[in-house]
Amino acid sequence: MSTTKERRPAIEGWFTGGDGAVRLLGTRCASCGTPYFPRNELACRNPGCTGPKDGSELEEHALSGRGRVWSYTDSRYKPPPPYMSPDPFRPYTVAAVELEAERMVVLGQVVPGVGVDDLAVGMEVELTEGVLYEDDEAEYTVWMWRPVK
Repeated sequence: MSTTKERRPAIEGWFTGGDGAVRLLGTRCASCGTPYFPRNELACRNPGCTGPKDGSELEEHALSGRGRVWSYTDSRYKPPPPYMSPDPFRPYTVAAVELEAERMVVLGQVVPGVGVDDLAVGMEVELTEGVLYEDDEAEYTVWMWRPVK
């Protein structure tokens, strides 16, 4: 008997997933266009912004789904709590990716099966959704980077 587990985001509200394109969810200042990830709810932190300083100009913004590898490494040890990982722990690759439109760097895991020997600085990657860990009830998903073919 096979049962399909429910898929839930490991971090609620940080990315879209499921059937549509995976996108990181941040905010952007409506006055100067400065993007933020994770979300900024307080006020624009751009010192050159001339908009209101009370946060009223911040709006939800879906960030670029593609970028270029800025740096990368592998993780060979289990991070401490509150990080959740599969048991037993499996090493994984992490990439810092500069998003095309926003010109900002976002860190994330690389899809399983892609290691440091498969990556290069400047390589184009795109967002996808992958399973971070699971329990008896659900699979908990996060955004992950995968090389563009």
